[in-house]
Amino acid sequence: MPLGFPPGGFESGLRYQPRSGDVFVCTYPKCGTTWMQYIVYLLTHGATPLAQTETLEPAFPHLEEVGGEIVAALPAPRLIKTHLPRAMTPFSAAARYIHVARNPFDCAASFYHHTRGFPQHYDFAGGTFADYFECFIRGEVDFGDYFEHLDSWYGLLGADNVLFLTYEEIRADTRGAIMAVAEFLGEPALATARHELKLENILAAVSFESMRKDQSRWSSERPADMPEFVRKGSVGDWQNLFAPSQVRRLLAAFESRTAGTPVARLWPDIMADARRRQ
Repeated sequence: MPLGFPPGGFESGLRYQPRSGDVFVCTYPKCGTTWMQYIVYLLTHGATPLAQTETLEPAFPHLEEVGGEIVAALPAPRLIKTHLPRAMTPFSAAARYIHVARNPFDCAASFYHHTRGFPQHYDFAGGTFADYFECFIRGEVDFGDYFEHLDSWYGLLGADNVLFLTYEEIRADTRGAIMAVAEFLGEPALATARHELKLENILAAVSFESMRKDQSRWSSERPADMPEFVRKGSVGDWQNLFAPSQVRRLLAAFESRTAGTPVARLWPDIMADARRRQ
């Protein structure tokens, strides 16, 4: 867990009892969490964007950081963020869960920049990617092992109250992803998405260009010499960090840890590229 998260919030979050109408955005860190949160927020708030001085956190808190009591006090429908694996996430058939997955290469690269950028939480401001990669591949980072987390949520593939999307498909077809989320949530989100002007407003608000502005909406302050919280929003940035030996090791881990599961087929193009670069 991040150093800044109070143990009481974590313990309280685990005890939270989901209610009808609750919407959870469930991700491993750096897999499109904030992006999906804002999509859900806009769909459930009539496409009205946050004001310049507003932050997303009060309306869409992080369960294991703030604790279950604060979440329970929210007005319905409660919007809840979590990075917990499935077994630790409060689960109910009456709630809805949106899981976003990202390929492990870009996830590791983004997580490295994230960790460097929060010196108040991590003693890693001067850390190298080589150091971080060793932690990542051993699962010794926030919220544990990437592959265990991914497998825990994909074990629910086909459940009526769970929607699975990948970061890459949201990036490739943001409009289609927004519609998929709206159909999953039902009314009034669906009516908002079917209103062409409101849908266009959502697309503009969740664009990378828009979200990288006023970054205090998404994150606590980061030092000026560190990467921004919303940094690139791209697919393939891992190629700027990974050495061939690191590509080989993470590719081998992906192939062995996902063999025989639907996860193995999620990113064929990226895995093919990784095989060429190892």
